Amino acid sequence: MNKIKETDVSRLIIKEFYKKITDSLSADVVIAGAGPSGLTAAYYLAKEGIKTVVFERALKPGGGMPGGGIMFNVIVLQSEIEEILKEIGITYKKENNYLLADSLEATSLLVANAIKRGAKVFNLMNVEDVVIKEDRVSGVVINWTAVELAGLHVDPVTVESRFVVDATGHDARVSRITEKKTKGKLYTPTGKIEGEGPMRAEDAETFVVKNTKEVYPGLYACGMAVNAVFGGPRMGPIFGGMLLSGKKVAEKIKEHLS
Repeated sequence: MNKIKETDVSRLIIKEFYKKITDSLSADVVIAGAGPSGLTAAYYLAKEGIKTVVFERALKPGGGMPGGGIMFNVIVLQSEIEEILKEIGITYKKENNYLLADSLEATSLLVANAIKRGAKVFNLMNVEDVVIKEDRVSGVVINWTAVELAGLHVDPVTVESRFVVDATGHDARVSRITEKKTKGKLYTPTGKIEGEGPMRAEDAETFVVKNTKEVYPGLYACGMAVNAVFGGPRMGPIFGGMLLSGKKVAEKIKEHLS
């Protein structure tokens, strides 16, 4: 084994990351949140050659998927998404009308496939604001998650994009920021965040796919952010709707870009 020089290791990490982040300051699509819907969207966008950047505020990607249900690392999905699982390469088995998969394998393969297709995924980075130009979301403002957690006053930097996707889950953080900055002009009945309803998986899974759409010019929502923005119920540990929502938002943005 070659002798290791610590400064060489440090230099290589800094050099490679600098190149990666510099190239990501301008993108076709920025996705806030690397949960199952955000990663699925990143995969299908990057697959089409659309420059896609994902910012995840947590250390690990995957959102609620790695935890399965009550920390049992198994996920349940509807049989309708079998083709997506096959395409991503996720191992599954059938049980009645459901598909069962290992939540850790599913998460890791979603991340790996998005990156292999060309999406840039950054963890520990928080979308703390949006860029709005001519009444359209045109990018995001990012900072390190550690800055937020420590309560430090450190100025952020800006990333420009043609579209932004809110895949931040239950919090719908990007949509809430946009609601505040536009003084309640979202594409909802009240112009504001409608709020997530109680657990009702049978309705929530249909709702999340049906309502995966534009929230404000240039801003789309997918996954649980959809239910929070448009007032749908939550669904708990079933993830078929998440993947279908991610694929649908990618298809909608692709239509606009083409």
